[in-house]
Amino acid sequence: MSTKAVAINGNTGEYNIWSVISASAVGTMIEWYDFYIFGSLAVVMAPKFYPAGNDTLTIIAYLATFAVGFVVRPFGALFFGRIGDLVGRKYAFIVTLSIMGGATAVIGLLPTYATVGLLSPVLLILIRVLQGLALGGEYGGAAVYVGEHVPDEKRGFYTSFIQITATLGLFISLIVILVTQASMSKENFSAYGWRIPFLISLILVAISLYIRLKMKESPIFSQLKAAKMTSTQPLKDAFTKMTNLKQVAISLFGATAGQGVVWYTGQFYALYFMQTILKVNPTTANKVIAIALLIGMPFFTVVGALSDRIGRKKLMMAGCLLAVITYIPIYKAMVNAAGNNIVTVKSTKNKVTGATALTAMTTDPTGNLIPAKEATNPNLPMLVLLIFIQVLYVCLVYGPIAAYLIEAFPAKVRYTSLSLPYHIGNGVFGGLLPLIGVWSCAATGNIYAGLYYPMIVASMTFVVGSLLLKETHGHRIWDEVSGPQVSAAD
Repeated sequence: MSTKAVAINGNTGEYNIWSVISASAVGTMIEWYDFYIFGSLAVVMAPKFYPAGNDTLTIIAYLATFAVGFVVRPFGALFFGRIGDLVGRKYAFIVTLSIMGGATAVIGLLPTYATVGLLSPVLLILIRVLQGLALGGEYGGAAVYVGEHVPDEKRGFYTSFIQITATLGLFISLIVILVTQASMSKENFSAYGWRIPFLISLILVAISLYIRLKMKESPIFSQLKAAKMTSTQPLKDAFTKMTNLKQVAISLFGATAGQGVVWYTGQFYALYFMQTILKVNPTTANKVIAIALLIGMPFFTVVGALSDRIGRKKLMMAGCLLAVITYIPIYKAMVNAAGNNIVTVKSTKNKVTGATALTAMTTDPTGNLIPAKEATNPNLPMLVLLIFIQVLYVCLVYGPIAAYLIEAFPAKVRYTSLSLPYHIGNGVFGGLLPLIGVWSCAATGNIYAGLYYPMIVASMTFVVGSLLLKETHGHRIWDEVSGPQVSAAD
């Protein structure tokens, strides 16, 4: 039996596909956990690392630091993508996992602003850079590694398990936070408990590294290397040849940019919107998001399998279009579900401390604007439902994207080529969304202003993707190394 046949049939031999998926997915999930625990704790950590006195600027500065990790992801994609196409998929994502785990644990040990002043945010930014670089190399390696083990006709289904890891990482970060908060007083969590989720990363990474060190190289890459068909200049081959460069640009603007903003709107921005605009208790908001994510995660594999039957493009475009059409109604329904009649936000100044903050405003019985109090009786089932709908959009755009990207590029520059549009789309277009969204609301007073940015980007992707994106469903990547005479049905 050939290497390819073992991979395709999922036998218990050298390339058991479920072992491949498990080893790849666990490590990638841990990297997403490490990356997103930072954002999940924004409300708690922002005052720890930035000076007091302006709550609005503090949260925006923290979100900007959060965004730094996204902005540098494309550079990590280029650096580690090149290594992955030169040396191997396995080596690259073992290195990225080690960097991510170490950087995350260090955050749990950092001194706060009150202790070391400006050195604290500087160190935090440097660590976010390391995290961003590591994640820039991780996803491409894991997606390619799984995609190069599986049969052509089931790539959407199998790679969808890698797609679950981003949402699962966010879900686990929320669960760890909730469990830690429940195990101690609010004061203790604020004082030192927030460090625990970061330090837990050391244990998770150690387990994942043990698993990954036992993994073998991708069979397609191994065959390319044995045949001396690998690229000696992945960056040059990927980005100076017009055909491939054009495919990179179309993949970015016609797929990953819209996918990125839909992903971050439906999960991260929804969380910030509930906490900062709707005045839903932060712990309650975390629970709402966690429940919606738990219900929604199985649909990644449903959509992935569906993409093997009807194609990747239709599903991704449908997700973008639905987001553009329904975001405003969904977020208006979230306002109603919160039950505190938020109508605008404004920056207000505390007359005693001089601090300014982003304040949600409601109206009194006479119609005058007054600061809103914390939502005391939100309709939690309705909030869960509204977040769940947004998670379904995430499944539509994100479930098939790995299979599409793997099939869109040739094997010898696949890691490098797909990593760049993915991490620009997700890291830049998507990663900047929470910062742009909160800033837009603060600048305009319009509580829905933060949605305009993702709606514009998703509209662009729908138009570009509908016109230029080629359907890759059915593309036979195994033919690159085995020839057309060996089919996925063999």
